[in-house]
Amino acid sequence: MIRYLLPFLAVILGYTGMLFFRPEHRIGLKLLLAFSGSFLLSVTVLHLVPEVYVGATNYLIPGLCIMGGILLQIVLEFFSQGAEHGHTHGHGRMAHIPWALFASLCLHAFLEGLAVNDNQMAIGIAVHHLPIALILTGFFLNSHLAKPAIFLFMLTFAAMTPLGTFIATQLPDGLGDLHRPLMALVIGVLFHISSTIIFEASENHKFNLAKTGMILLGIGLAAFL
Repeated sequence: MIRYLLPFLAVILGYTGMLFFRPEHRIGLKLLLAFSGSFLLSVTVLHLVPEVYVGATNYLIPGLCIMGGILLQIVLEFFSQGAEHGHTHGHGRMAHIPWALFASLCLHAFLEGLAVNDNQMAIGIAVHHLPIALILTGFFLNSHLAKPAIFLFMLTFAAMTPLGTFIATQLPDGLGDLHRPLMALVIGVLFHISSTIIFEASENHKFNLAKTGMILLGIGLAAFL
């Protein structure tokens, strides 16, 4: 149950936190993003990568699928404009939900849900989703999107990761031989997202002690899960 609830509640917490408290300190959000990126990358490397390679008879297939996941995320970001790792562009008034952004983020969250096969991964995805939900909600509020539309967007986004987890756990026989390459595809998506967050954590690629500390903290916590 925890692996279903944590990613969902993280989005709802980020949504309500921004809706009611409207934190304006972008430095705090950047630090939270840096921590979430390093934590997610570490959980992916330490938990998911060994899973797809252990017992594999052909290492080329998982490797190609990982690269395919990276390319897939690049395509998704063409529509989402990088919202998965904290980028939001423009603050013009919105009359309706940006459907390209909506579809891209929902597909991204659904794919992440396929990788949530234990509580450790659920924590990693939840930590990743919390700052994204904060930033997305703030972006929509600043764009004057109607609050019912924001609620619908964020609620659906929150539900997509548990949906992916449910399908992955309820249909293991249906996935069959596709399980390993599908997991490798998700690893590629997570690699791209988490590494982008880390590399963009420091503006102009300058050394920042606070952000470096948050990155090290994320790595350390993931190692002890």
